Amino acid sequence: MGDVKRIGVLTSGGDAPGMNAAIRGVVRTALNRGLSVVGIKRGYEGLLACDISELNGKSVSDIIHRGGTSLLTARCPEMLEKKYQEKAADICRIMKIDALITIGGDGTFRGAAALSELGVNVMGIPATIDLDLAYTDYTIGFDTAVNTAMEAINKIRDTSSSHERCSVVEVMGRRCGNIALWCSITGGAEAVIIPEHPVSTEDVIKEIIQNRAKGKSHNLIVVAEGRGGSEALAKEIEKVTGIVTRATILGYLQRGGSPSARDRMEGSLMGYNCVEAIMNGERNRAMGVINGARISMDIKEALSCTKEYNDTLYNVIKVLSV
Repeated sequence: MGDVKRIGVLTSGGDAPGMNAAIRGVVRTALNRGLSVVGIKRGYEGLLACDISELNGKSVSDIIHRGGTSLLTARCPEMLEKKYQEKAADICRIMKIDALITIGGDGTFRGAAALSELGVNVMGIPATIDLDLAYTDYTIGFDTAVNTAMEAINKIRDTSSSHERCSVVEVMGRRCGNIALWCSITGGAEAVIIPEHPVSTEDVIKEIIQNRAKGKSHNLIVVAEGRGGSEALAKEIEKVTGIVTRATILGYLQRGGSPSARDRMEGSLMGYNCVEAIMNGERNRAMGVINGARISMDIKEALSCTKEYNDTLYNVIKVLSV
């Protein structure tokens, strides 16, 4: 597309393994297509501060295997305000950024959508470990986060089994229980507690007592961050059952680490596809994957998508825990 000469790229919000692969995919593809690329440090905060620098092939060397983001990231509540959105759009025009690629989750996309209303051509690459963007089947970082949590659960389970204890493990997921569901199946959990499926403490304790009657010597309960209360749950389980129970909150452990092969692949391909979409004249799009096919969707439409909770994985966990 003849009027696109310069692309900007930023990462915003929570970091996710595979962001660096996406940055690399954007930069290398853009340079191959004869475009110049600028990197914006610390997301929208850096855009508002005009913390912008030229990127070249060497800028993204040796980053594909690294966790976090080489462009750094931050949350920017100012981007919720019209005056700051207008300032960010003005900076894009002053810096001659013909298209802005934003890598992140829901908040990042909302900032991009606001800029699109002010005339900035924005493109979104979904990168959030929670897998909570409804328009796409996959978001960069999810696979690595699940594998990181699963490895921790394996180690916790070893101790729980040896001491015939109950373990409550809290994984990330504020509004969405995907990490907890996947970790429950792959970690062999007896119960899972997620925002989408209310379960009472009494129900969990009842299940533990039933498991003990069946001869189970230890139990693993996985809790999504959005439900919380892991410490209180562990204390109540021990109080009622007499079984020594410990709570472990994995927290930001899940955000870091070298990205998995899938997250490197998805990041690279989405970065590539994003630049190609720009060169093909697309505007204000969100990259994604649906049923294995790579798609781009209007970014406002992507934000308006909702996904109904499907209890298939939850029911599988109940069957496999018997």
